[in-house]
Amino acid sequence: MSRMLAIFFGVGLLRPAPGTWGSLAALPLAWAIAVLGGPWAMVAAVVLASGLGYWAAGAELRLGDDPDPGEIVIDEVAGQWLALLPVVIGAAHVGRPPMDLWPGWVAAFLLFRLFDIWKPGPIGWADRKGGALGLMLDDLLAGLAAAIGVALLAALAHGVLMR
Repeated sequence: MSRMLAIFFGVGLLRPAPGTWGSLAALPLAWAIAVLGGPWAMVAAVVLASGLGYWAAGAELRLGDDPDPGEIVIDEVAGQWLALLPVVIGAAHVGRPPMDLWPGWVAAFLLFRLFDIWKPGPIGWADRKGGALGLMLDDLLAGLAAAIGVALLAALAHGVLMR
């Protein structure tokens, strides 16, 4: 079970760029979570994916000698969902379906991938920690950085920062 969860039910086996595939696979599930449960369900999904991902990644890392196997993508799923939180919260705040804020979905995906690949500052530090904690934490920090970026872009797009 830890293997299936760590590779997100086979998505991590897709090539090239399994992390990008993991982030893409997270999007339709995020939409379903947002539609069915709203922002609080999305928060719960991030927490659940993070906790189960930590467990699954730890179990898988103990079986091999690669400190960050590319096929483990549950960390990308958790980070991508975190990046999408401002969009889901914004949609609920204005009473609109989540996909009405589609530019935010695009920005969340692109910013998350940027921060996950680039790994600036604390994201890189977390990545270098190693183990299940480092594996999960760098993507959660990339998701947090992307979420902040999404919120700032939304504020700019809606003139909030211009007042």
